[in-house]
Amino acid sequence: MAPTDDTEPAVRHAATPTATTPHARPSADGAAAPGARMPRWLPRAMVLALALIAAFQLGSWAFHQLTGLLINILIACFLALAIEPAVSWMAARGMRRGLATFLVFLGLTVAVAGFITLLGSMLAGQIIKMVEGFPEYLDSFIRWINETFHTDLRRVDVQEGLLHSDWLRKYAQNSAAGVLDVSAQVLGGLFQLLTVSLFSFYFAADGPRLRRALCSVLPPARQAEVLRAWEIAVDKTGGYLYSRGLMALISGIAHYILLQALGVPYAPVLGVWVGLVSQFIPTIGTYLAGALPMLIAFTVNPWYAVWVLVFVVVYQQFENYMLQPKLTAKSVDIHPAVAFGSVIAGTALLGAVGALIAIPAVATLQAFLGAYVKRYDVTDDPRVHGHRSRGPGSPGLITRIRRLAERQPGAEETSS
Repeated sequence: MAPTDDTEPAVRHAATPTATTPHARPSADGAAAPGARMPRWLPRAMVLALALIAAFQLGSWAFHQLTGLLINILIACFLALAIEPAVSWMAARGMRRGLATFLVFLGLTVAVAGFITLLGSMLAGQIIKMVEGFPEYLDSFIRWINETFHTDLRRVDVQEGLLHSDWLRKYAQNSAAGVLDVSAQVLGGLFQLLTVSLFSFYFAADGPRLRRALCSVLPPARQAEVLRAWEIAVDKTGGYLYSRGLMALISGIAHYILLQALGVPYAPVLGVWVGLVSQFIPTIGTYLAGALPMLIAFTVNPWYAVWVLVFVVVYQQFENYMLQPKLTAKSVDIHPAVAFGSVIAGTALLGAVGALIAIPAVATLQAFLGAYVKRYDVTDDPRVHGHRSRGPGSPGLITRIRRLAERQPGAEETSS
């Protein structure tokens, strides 16, 4: 049967292959229709975001795990900059840099080992002397207590009470349990010292090669800036060590004079101990430096230990407020307040290491940035010199007080 005119358009429309269902449109309130597809960029964005979060977490974990190594490398860089002038001086006279660095490290090792050996033997002798004279000190102390408080104490009773006391037994048990911890800390300290020494040796011996490798990835203009910053860091680190060495010399001489006047044995060694420890061990160096002379002075006379304590405290105040700001400001060319603030900031960030390298780091940064900061001539204004300016014709303080005093009687007559 032939198709009619009414059915032919509907059949033709159904047979057309390009006919599709109309796309679903979002509703008026912005919600997607039930048949809407996810945008193609959304899965890739989610994967990228998760990858960035994972990379950040991995980097943060690695940084915390490598914090100790990074601090050791930072200390090694500081030591390499400190010995750079000596190594360069010997290398300029025909010696290989590796051999020059080895000789510098050998000299430092011999000096430190000799000082520690001499100090250890002195300290061991004084401890033996104190242990042998402990009964005499105890007898004099008990005698003083009996005469002062009218008691009847005996040394035998005091010794038996100490030997059978609970706190002594607990102290012995804790000391025995802490031997392993102390041994582990000593081994860790030796390993850290070896790590710092190796990195310092490589940085100092391969200094030119390291500079060439760093400059090879930079354009010529940037290379000049990097080399200039390197030289500034060497100069400022050397100046800082010079100032510390000068203060150590002054401190050692002052304490040597005191100990020699009191008749304390080993006065030269104790003077060197106080000078070095108080200057090159930040934060607690002063207390460590003063404890040993007080201990040795106590073996001679207990009152000598008090005199040493008073002198250490007074000299420390003189050094903090008078000597150190001037020497540090002149040697590293920074303001004393900036030096003090940099030490506090370095201690807060890196502890003792930050306190030791804060001043040369800030001095290097200040000297490097000073070359790129444009400065202008200051106008000749009285306010620059700290003088307050007054307007034209404004009376001074004395004139205003005089006028106020002259007005008081007139005001009283008017009121009456």
